[in-house]
Amino acid sequence: MFYTYILRSEKDNKFYTGYTNNLKLRFELHQKGKVDAIKDRRPLKLIYYEACLNQQDATHREKYLKTHHGKLFLRNRLKSYLTG
Repeated sequence: MFYTYILRSEKDNKFYTGYTNNLKLRFELHQKGKVDAIKDRRPLKLIYYEACLNQQDATHREKYLKTHHGKLFLRNRLKSYLTG
């Protein structure tokens, strides 16, 4: 399985979207600052993920979630979480 995931920085409340085949390990690497793209935005929360059957599906989903329509989908999907 591959996973597309969304992290939220508790420092600046911005989102980070990525994909991996080992969600637990990848989140630990993010938390420890071992991922350069987001290490300065820690602490992080895993707020959403989707399981995909293969890497191609996960990368397509990641790209979609980074688009305007993908961001609208996420805001709607996470509406109650984001508004408290």
